[in-house]
Amino acid sequence: MKWLLFFVLSSHALARPLVVGSKKFTESVILGEVLRLALKDDGKDVTHSQEIGGTRILWNALESGDIDLYPEYTGTIEEELLQRKTTSFAELRTLLRQQGIGVSRPLGFNNTYALGMKTGLAEKMGIAKISDLQRFPRIKLGLSGEFLQRKDGWPGLKRAYRLPHDGVKGLDHDVAYRAMEQGDIEVVDLYSTDSEISYYGLKILVDDLGYFPRYEAVILYRLQAESEVASVMERLGGKISNDRMIELNKRAKSDKVPANRVAADFLLQDLALSVEVKQRTRSERILHTTVEHLRLVLISMFFAILIAIPLGVIVAKRRHLGRGILAAVSAIQTVPALALLVLLIKPLGYLGLSGIGDTPALIALFFYSLLPIVRNTLSGIQQIPENLQETAEVLNLSARTKLWKIELPLALPSILAGIKIALVLNVGFATLGALVGAGGFGQPILTGIRLDDYGLILEGALPATILALVCQGCFDWLEKRLVSPGLKL
Repeated sequence: MKWLLFFVLSSHALARPLVVGSKKFTESVILGEVLRLALKDDGKDVTHSQEIGGTRILWNALESGDIDLYPEYTGTIEEELLQRKTTSFAELRTLLRQQGIGVSRPLGFNNTYALGMKTGLAEKMGIAKISDLQRFPRIKLGLSGEFLQRKDGWPGLKRAYRLPHDGVKGLDHDVAYRAMEQGDIEVVDLYSTDSEISYYGLKILVDDLGYFPRYEAVILYRLQAESEVASVMERLGGKISNDRMIELNKRAKSDKVPANRVAADFLLQDLALSVEVKQRTRSERILHTTVEHLRLVLISMFFAILIAIPLGVIVAKRRHLGRGILAAVSAIQTVPALALLVLLIKPLGYLGLSGIGDTPALIALFFYSLLPIVRNTLSGIQQIPENLQETAEVLNLSARTKLWKIELPLALPSILAGIKIALVLNVGFATLGALVGAGGFGQPILTGIRLDDYGLILEGALPATILALVCQGCFDWLEKRLVSPGLKL
């Protein structure tokens, strides 16, 4: 474990470029690309960690220095981050600066929350405003997971409008639109600049109580990076209207234009900045994500094997201590992978490690790989025939010699089976690393879900499946070479 921490700490300590972050929805990715390209044109070394989660993940990453800037909205800042209303933008800026965070002036558009329905269904049911939903307690609502939990989302909205609806479905924001199109849900939460509103023929329900605040788009940045980003922040201020943002979202979401191309065209047309963007071919993308995925899998598995086999031996030899170890690795396995990735962000920050990117993904994969190897090492040693154990005792072999010459060789088939199980599971779990910016095959899957592009989803899912099968085949071959025929019988 110490070697794993040393590896990630040393890599984090190296000089890095400015890092732009973005949330897991199309508009945020486009704005992140606008920032990246504009900063690059300004002569800065900059990268973009895109689609790395929701508000809290980005905010924590900004505070810890894992990212330097990201697009945010004033309503979200007040309701979710500062958790207090402000009387002016100047007050908002002052409060943020007290926390070491700067804020650009508004970009020019208001992307507020809203509720929407299919236009035909809304007209048929006579629903025009949110308060009309009170008359339809059985109407099917499908809301994004973040909206369901946010202070300015469903809990407050339900209280304000006294809505009777229970058992509301939680869905990914992009999946919800497709579910509505298929009739699985009838009301969905919207971002007012979503291109899907017109694409799916949706009607925005009037917020007749004025519940939702204004969500003016701004850029949050670390004050330590202010000198590097200030000129770009100033140039972007007030440059994107609501209609322009809807148009940019439409190009990316409906017309399937890559986000970096959409951002480059915007900078050229609206700011007269000519920036070069390159598009990878499908084969180049697959090669790139394969290298990223293999890196996550091989590094985490190396340390897992290094730690788990000795732990398995301890569990077999030290009954009381072994129970605690086995209980600990079993408990880790029950924690949902996504939850573990998010839970690691703050503790890693306290240790001076990056809370996004490879670091949390490697540590999470390491933990998830322990149980199969520990269990199978224990099982392999316990299943050694009693007569062989007695022979070792008669020969007066030392505990060390007995372990290396008899127990581990005899337990090898079981140990290899545990490693194979852990490796195959690791390949699948590693796709979730994309949620915290670790890349790999999960990245095209996330992007494909966001853009409703099945080709991109398969671009990540099929190689991950093939890699898992290849890993299983390699271990079957390795087992044939390492395990003696007698042990196989």
